[in-house]
Amino acid sequence: MAFCKNCGNALKDGAKFCGKCGAKVEIPVEEAPVNEAPVYEAPVKEAPVVIPAAPTYNVNFTVNKTESTWDGGVFETILNSIAASLIIMFTCGIATPWAICYIMKFVISHAVIDGKRMTFDGTGGQLFGNWIKWFLLTIVTCGIYSFWVTPRMYKWVASHIHAEN
Repeated sequence: MAFCKNCGNALKDGAKFCGKCGAKVEIPVEEAPVNEAPVYEAPVKEAPVVIPAAPTYNVNFTVNKTESTWDGGVFETILNSIAASLIIMFTCGIATPWAICYIMKFVISHAVIDGKRMTFDGTGGQLFGNWIKWFLLTIVTCGIYSFWVTPRMYKWVASHIHAEN
């Protein structure tokens, strides 16, 4: 029985490579078949593989960690949503601008951004003028202007949000 000269694993008869490490099996001269002359194979020298070092980057920056949060509660949110819905329902939608301002005041007053509490100073009366204009433009354009109403509404709301000092 022959053994691998590389790892010492027992080799099967006639194996040309080790089943464990994959090294080529060298047949000793005394075990070589009589009708074949021993073949000398010069060892192959492999060129060393040079792996370049990964580039390093020195990045210095500071992060100003500030706290942003919303401190409203679930129960308050549900009650305010129900109140706004009732305002819209009982006025057949006419008081929708006031309901929107009511909800925005609640939501924005509970927002703290960069450590500053936010306030909302828009009123239903201010929004009502825009609401009528947007409604008429939507009717005149057969509904096409309705695609612009939501972005205009967000823009109006954002223009009435301020940070407390």
